[in-house]
Amino acid sequence: MILPLDSDGDLYVSSGNNFSGAILRYDGRTGQFLGRFDQGGTLIRPYGSAFGPDGKLYVSSFLSDQILRYDGKTGAFIDVFSTGNGQANSLNGPNDLLFDAAGNLYVTTQGSVAVSGDGDGDGVVEPGEVAANFLGLPSQVLRFTNQNGVLDSTPTVFADQPQPLPLSFGFVSFLGLAIAPNGDLVTTDFANGIRSYDLATGTLKSTIATSYATFNDNGQPRSSNFIGNLTFSPDNNLYTVGFDFLNSNFGAILRYDGTTGQPLPSPGNSNAVFVSTNPNLKRPIGITYAPISVPEPISTVGLLAFGVAATALSLRRDRKSSNP
Repeated sequence: MILPLDSDGDLYVSSGNNFSGAILRYDGRTGQFLGRFDQGGTLIRPYGSAFGPDGKLYVSSFLSDQILRYDGKTGAFIDVFSTGNGQANSLNGPNDLLFDAAGNLYVTTQGSVAVSGDGDGDGVVEPGEVAANFLGLPSQVLRFTNQNGVLDSTPTVFADQPQPLPLSFGFVSFLGLAIAPNGDLVTTDFANGIRSYDLATGTLKSTIATSYATFNDNGQPRSSNFIGNLTFSPDNNLYTVGFDFLNSNFGAILRYDGTTGQPLPSPGNSNAVFVSTNPNLKRPIGITYAPISVPEPISTVGLLAFGVAATALSLRRDRKSSNP
C-alpha cells in the first residue's frame, strides 16, 4: 500500500512477505529512496498506514492481525495499538487504514486469521512463516472511535460484509479506503467493486461494478480482474487499479466520475479503462494522486493531466487465497 505524501513531500510504501515487513520512505518528487522508516516492532506483510492526529504513524500488520504505532518523525516503535482475537468484528486480516476529520480510525479487514503455515505456497512451512487462514469470518470495515482525543483500541463495525457483486467469484474482500469530496467513506472490494457509505451512519449509498475483463466460466460470465486501492483527484475523479489474472496479472488504471460513478475511459478505451492493461503495471494494488509541478514542455503520459501529474504507484499484493 501507499501512504499519500506527508507534509515534507515524502512517500511511504509498505513492503513485506510471509515472514517480515517494513515501511519504506521515498522522496515524493524525485523517487529517491530515503531508507527504512519503521524502527522496531514486528510487522508481517504490512498493508495500510496512516498518520493520526496525534502525530503517530499507524500501520496494519496483515499477517499478525495487529495495528502498530510508530513515532511519526523518527519511526521509533511505540506499541501495538490493537490485536485481533480471531472472532467476528475483530482485526481479521487488517488491510487499509484511514483517519477521518474527527480523528476516528477506519480499517478494512479481509476476514482471515493469521496462523503458522505455508504462506508462499511452496509446500514447505519454514520457521516463522505465516499464512492467512479463512474460517468463514466476514470482511468488514471497522471503526476505532476518537473519545475526547483518546482513540479507543476496541473497534466497532462500521460496515458489515455486503453481498458479492455480479461477475465476482462469490466473495467480498474490503481493501482500499478514501474520503470522497462529498464526505462519504469509499471502499474498494478486491473481488471487484467500489462502495460508498454515509460517514455518519454507515449506510450503503452506492455501488460501482469494476469488472473490465471477463471470461466464460462454464456458461457463466465472470470477471478476470481484481481491484486494488483507490484515490481521488482534485477535480473529483476517482481512480483505482486492477489486474487481469488471465493476462499475466498485468494491470490497468480505471477512472470514474467521483460523484456519479460514471466510467470515464480515456480516448480509444472502453468501460472505465484510463490506462490500458500493460506489463509496466504488474499486479498493482496501491495508487495515490500527487499534484506535482511539471516543467514545460511535457508529454502527456501515465496520469499526467490538468497541468499536474498524478503519480500512480503499485505494490505486489499476494492474495493467493483469493485466486480462482
